[in-house]
Amino acid sequence: MLFGVGFSEVILILVIAYVFVGPQDLPKVARWLGRIVKRTRLLISEIKTESGWDELLQESQELHTEINSTIKENKDLVQKSFRGVQEEVDDVRQELSKNIDEAEKATLN
Repeated sequence: MLFGVGFSEVILILVIAYVFVGPQDLPKVARWLGRIVKRTRLLISEIKTESGWDELLQESQELHTEINSTIKENKDLVQKSFRGVQEEVDDVRQELSKNIDEAEKATLN
């Protein structure tokens, strides 16, 4: 599939070409279109290679894989750290609540 053209679209193009070009010249036109498609694919491949697009795409895929593995490796550590922070916050909240209760009792007495 080239440029998002599927099998049904190719058939439609061939039928239209058959009507406009005729059955005698259709093989010549088909060969010409085949060469154009082949040259276009080669050109796109060259452009990707020369521009470094392929290398950039490969590097980004490797980076994505590395990030995912790092996340998986450190998931437990991060969860433990968050649990520790949550426990500390709960302790501080309980201590503050206790101090507020004691302050209320002291002001009522």
